[in-house]
Amino acid sequence: MTDITFLRPSLTWLPAYEDALARGWSPNTDQDVSREQLWQLRRNPKRFLHDLYNSPMIRLADGREVARLPAHDFWISDGEFCGRIGFRFQRGTEELPPSAYGHIGYTIVPWKQRRGYATQALRMILPVCREEGFSRVLITCDDDNEASRKVILANGGEAAGTVPHNARPGHLKLQFWVPTDAGVDAAASLAERASP
Repeated sequence: MTDITFLRPSLTWLPAYEDALARGWSPNTDQDVSREQLWQLRRNPKRFLHDLYNSPMIRLADGREVARLPAHDFWISDGEFCGRIGFRFQRGTEELPPSAYGHIGYTIVPWKQRRGYATQALRMILPVCREEGFSRVLITCDDDNEASRKVILANGGEAAGTVPHNARPGHLKLQFWVPTDAGVDAAASLAERASP
């Protein structure tokens, strides 16, 4: 299996991110934001990158704006852009606001799927969660997303119930608690994981 690395979102890798958007990949699994992001990126790349990860507010699928949670965001690479993974949290508590289904969200571009990259990326981000004081994190997936369910289970996920899916009436989000020590041996320090 090819090893992946985490990259900090940067202008250097923004053309690869742009290419993924142009090919129809959406970094949001609950709504297709590829066209909107592509338009914003091409209009002003520096501002797009800044706003994507540093703006104080985020817009939800229903149009509401909510405060951005503290987060660690990474782009995934195998030498080429493969997708994104992020860990969002509230300091000092496992609780999340209703606007966030879980602590970790990830998505791999379609042409890099089925290579174990999501499983590897989830394993690699767990030590980051531990560094923030979390012994476990809540991760969700759509009730019909068998691939994502397998990724979570491969990293020690334990079923924790369901919640209604806000964007897909009639569907549920499956909830899992994943212990953060599951990734301790799989990743080095944050500095080694996050290339410039």
